[in-house]
Amino acid sequence: MEFKDYYDIMGLQRDATQDEIRRVYRKLARKYHPDVSQEADAEDRFKQVGEAYEVLKDPEKRAAYDQLGSQWQAGEDFHPPPGWEGGFERAGARDDFAGGSFSDFFESLYGRAHAQAGAGHGDGQGFRMRGQDHHARIIVDLQDSYRGSKRSISLQMPDLSPDGHVTTRRRTLNIRIPKGIRQGQQIRLAGQGGASLGGADAGDLYLEIEFGQMGQYRVEGADVYLDLPIAPWEAALGATMEVPTPAGAVELKIPPNSRAGQKLRLKGRGLPSKQAGDLYVVLQIALPPADNEQHQQVYEQMRDSFEFNPRAGMEK
Repeated sequence: MEFKDYYDIMGLQRDATQDEIRRVYRKLARKYHPDVSQEADAEDRFKQVGEAYEVLKDPEKRAAYDQLGSQWQAGEDFHPPPGWEGGFERAGARDDFAGGSFSDFFESLYGRAHAQAGAGHGDGQGFRMRGQDHHARIIVDLQDSYRGSKRSISLQMPDLSPDGHVTTRRRTLNIRIPKGIRQGQQIRLAGQGGASLGGADAGDLYLEIEFGQMGQYRVEGADVYLDLPIAPWEAALGATMEVPTPAGAVELKIPPNSRAGQKLRLKGRGLPSKQAGDLYVVLQIALPPADNEQHQQVYEQMRDSFEFNPRAGMEK
């Protein structure tokens, strides 16, 4: 089944007003009416125009159709997307179309209630479509995951105008950042997505979490890493010092003969959850500069005192 471009069938732009749609329909209906038209394909064209008008004249059906237009192009293989529900009733409607028939494409979207309505079997249900789910990305602080927080955010959200066009409007929402949330996880706000049609449920809004500038921290899953600069004598002799964490400073013991790149694990001090992550302190040995004669002499003494070759074992 092929997707039908109803705007193209009627020679309309997608931003056409309802008055333009009615005016063009009357013109085309007169041109292709089988009783008066000399065109070879008049009957087929008359049906196509009538079907297009049946959709575009109704703001709700037009808005639903416009949402599909961003996913399919004319002639492409089409199947109804999730969220389409039931049909609509045409009880009492005037049958303007030769044969009174609609295409399979039309009926796959709007149901077959129009065919039953003429026989008095309309079920009284209107056209319904669940609102679209919307997705957005929000930036939070790493500390928000440690303690949880409340935030006010503003988003540009799609909305339906009274004439059925999709527009945008700014919405402000107060949201709760749950404690322990990880980067890439989503917060679901039920019913805060796209508006529904015909009284169906509104869509949901999904907010994907991204951590903002984290300074000296980096995050992998629930684990947090901190690169900690230490002096050569602290690495060699050991030391006890306060180190920062997103939850506050903690006391850390540096063991003697520590190496650059060595990881010291602080269990359970990563992102909080039922199984809290860990915080890894990665040691980085910072060398003091030999920026005067006295400091140069200290380095010379170290050179003469140690039989140390950092490149020992490397292949020649």
